[in-house]
Amino acid sequence: MQKRWNVKMLTEGGMMIALATILSYIKVYEAPMGGSVTAGSMIPIMLFAIRWGVTPGLTIGGVYGILQFVLKPYFYHPVQFILDYPLAFGILGLAGIAYSIKDRDSVKGYLGIFLAVFMGILGRMISHVLSGVIFFAEYAGDLNPWIYSIQYNAYYLVPELIISCIVIAIIWKPLEKTIKAK
Repeated sequence: MQKRWNVKMLTEGGMMIALATILSYIKVYEAPMGGSVTAGSMIPIMLFAIRWGVTPGLTIGGVYGILQFVLKPYFYHPVQFILDYPLAFGILGLAGIAYSIKDRDSVKGYLGIFLAVFMGILGRMISHVLSGVIFFAEYAGDLNPWIYSIQYNAYYLVPELIISCIVIAIIWKPLEKTIKAK
C-alpha cells in the first residue's frame, strides 16, 4: 500500500480537482438552496481515491471542497462551512477503500467499486444532512428537520450517485490499466 505523496500523485490530484470543477459547472438540475445534479462532478475525485487510497482521496476531496466554497460561497457559520465544503467533499475520498481490491476485473471487483462509490457519496450526504439539521432546520416548516434534510439532500445526491455509477461502469474497463499503473 503506497501512502507517500509524490509529484505524480499531486499532479493527478490537481488535474482531478480541475476536471471535477469543470464538470460541476455542467448542471442538470440546481436545488434552490444549494446542491445540484451535475455531469458527474464527483467522479474524478472518487477515481483519484480509488487509484491512490483513502488518505490521498480525503485530502484531494477536501481541497476540492474548499475550492467549491471559493467559487460559490454559501457561508452561515464556521461549522456549517466545514460540514458543507471540506468535510462533505473530503469524505468522497472514502471511495479509496476500493484501492485494496485486488481483482477489480471480476463481478466481485465491480461490486466493490460501486460499494466504494456509494460509501463516498453516502458520507457526503451525511455531512450535508448534519449541516441541514443543525443550521437550516427553520426551512423544514412542520416537517421533522432530519426528514426534511434527508429529503432535500437525497433529491440531488441520489441522481448524482446513479450518474456516477453509470459513468464509472462505462469508463472503468478502459481506465483500469491506467488506474493500476503507478
